[in-house]
This record gives sequence, structure tokens and C-alpha cells, in this order.
Amino acid sequence: MRRIGLVVNPVAGMGGRVGLKGTDGKVEAARERGAEPRAPKRATDALVALRERAEDVDLLAAGGVMGADEARDAGFDPTVVTDPGAETTAEDTREAVRASLDAGVDLVLFAGGDGTAVDVAATLDDAGDDTPMLGVPAGVKVYSSVFGVTPEDAGRIAATFDAVADREINDIDEDAYRGGEVETDLKAVRPVPVADDLQSSKQLGGGSVESLAAGFAADVDPDATYVLGPGSTVGAIKAELGIDGSPLGVDVWRDGEMLARDAAADGILDALGDRNVIVVSPIGGQGFIFGRGNDQISPAVIKRSEVEVVASRAKLDGVGVLRVDTDDEEVDESLRGWRKVRVGRFERRMMQVV
Repeated sequence: MRRIGLVVNPVAGMGGRVGLKGTDGKVEAARERGAEPRAPKRATDALVALRERAEDVDLLAAGGVMGADEARDAGFDPTVVTDPGAETTAEDTREAVRASLDAGVDLVLFAGGDGTAVDVAATLDDAGDDTPMLGVPAGVKVYSSVFGVTPEDAGRIAATFDAVADREINDIDEDAYRGGEVETDLKAVRPVPVADDLQSSKQLGGGSVESLAAGFAADVDPDATYVLGPGSTVGAIKAELGIDGSPLGVDVWRDGEMLARDAAADGILDALGDRNVIVVSPIGGQGFIFGRGNDQISPAVIKRSEVEVVASRAKLDGVGVLRVDTDDEEVDESLRGWRKVRVGRFERRMMQVV
């Protein structure tokens, strides 16, 4: 029987839809903007996949929304190891990990983002314990390589893994990120289950995209509304169009006019027109075009828009396939399949979205 300790950060990912690019220190601001919890449902999705493959799991969980509630929703009868308060903190996460270790778990399964991963890894390191960890992706920024590609993948991996290997836990400075700078920091290296469906560490490098940007600008439809995602590749397009855009936010532009800069999901929806085109570039090393770093582009926006993917050839060589994780299975399914990706002024490459 496999014994698993579950920890859920219930506020992870709340800042994404409302344009905060993270939740660290911004929980109240996210709530004021109408943000709703994302992590609990994703944790439940992972646990359902786990239970389908391993009914004999002995599941230990932090109390309430930090794990026990989600476990019961997925059909488990968990052993509750901690009793967090109504307003959960990072110390509650650490306490739950310590309690799981004391109970002799074989795996710490957590739902959150990079900040939660750092807390889990630090607690394991402080205890001098080599118990593996595995993340259910629920944060706005997920740069570490300790997460399943999707919640369901994390559940399947937790149920079936038989080997572990060291992988990286990275985090970024969220304040710098909101200001347009990506400053990554390696926080820990921890054993993680070996599986094909683990997310890679985010690669920050990229090739020249000048011809790509020039080609895109030449093809712009003055009647279309463009939803321009974050990142350096789309940033080159913004520069080519003469847009003073947000480097790591989402901008909405039409025929020389900035309709919304660094917009949240509601602001993007309000700015849409009759024909809308979302322009995104995959995250290097991971291949996500939706669901990592651009949660502001909500399923509701995607449903009303065409999608154009742009990327350098080098980036596509490094990702293999493109991925989506929007929290809406119908939208994800509509995006899957083969898609043309602009890689130059005129050139396009066929890439599979999975």
C-alpha cells in the first residue's frame, strides 16, 4: 500500500485570471478583483486520477481546504494530520509536510505553484529527509520541474511511479515579474517520481525573431482586435507595431490603438471586437501556449478568438509538442491537434497541441 501525504495551497493561482501574475503577498488584492480559488479543484482532479489507478492508497492530508476537503470530494477517506486555520499560511504548509513525514509517507503530493514547491522542498531539506515530492500545477507561474504537466498527470504519476530522480525547484521574484523582469533563482534540488508527464524547467533563452515580427506586422488586419500575450517573442511583435506594451502582461490592441494594457481577464473580454486574434508563444522547455503565465487569457476569451502561435525555430526544437491547460476541458480539446506556428516572415511549422 502506498502512503501519500497531501498538501493543498488553497490560494495558489488566484492572481492569474485577474492579472496579478502571482499570489505571493497579493491574496487580498486578488479577492478584491473577484478572483476565485483555483487550486482546490485541480487538487481534486489529481486525486480522482490517483484513485482510479490505486484504490489501496493510504492518504494523509492537511485539514480543511488544505487537503482533506479535496480528498473527500475525490472519494478518499483521508487521515487528517493538521488543523489549519481559516486563513492559511506558508507555515501551515510546512507543518503539514512535517506531519506527513512523521507518519512515514512515501510521497508528498502538493497542489500549488513555485512558492508552495519551495516551502515543501525547504521543509524536506530541513528534516534531512529524502522522501520524494510531486506537484499538482495550480500556480500562476510554474517554473519548477517537479510538477505534472496537468493535474491528472500528477495523479497518475503518484499512483504508478516506481523510481525517482533529482529535479529543480525554481522561483522568481514576483514584484520584479510584475514590473516586467524575470529573475529566476534555483531554490532546491529534490527527488521527484520519474515519468514522461513531468513538466520541464522553463528555459529563458530564445533565438532571433526579427523577421517573424516583421512578417506578422505586415499581415495585421486593421479591423481585427489583437490579444497580445506575454514574453519576448510576442514582445518583438509589439515593438515592431510600435506598441508600448507590457513585457509580461497581456495587451489588447487594434489598428494603432491600445485598448487595454496589462489587462486582467475581464478587461480583455470588454475590449474584444467582432474579429479577435490571440497571439501567444510557447514557454521554452515546456511548450505551454495557455495555462502558464497567461491565465488572463481566459477560456471565455479563447472561445471568442482565433489563436495564432509564434515562436523561433530553436524554441520549437526544444519543446517537441505544444500544451494547453486552461481549466476548461472543452476549450483544451478545441485547441488540441495540429497547428501552424509562425517561425519567420513567411515560414510556418506544423506543431501538435496535446
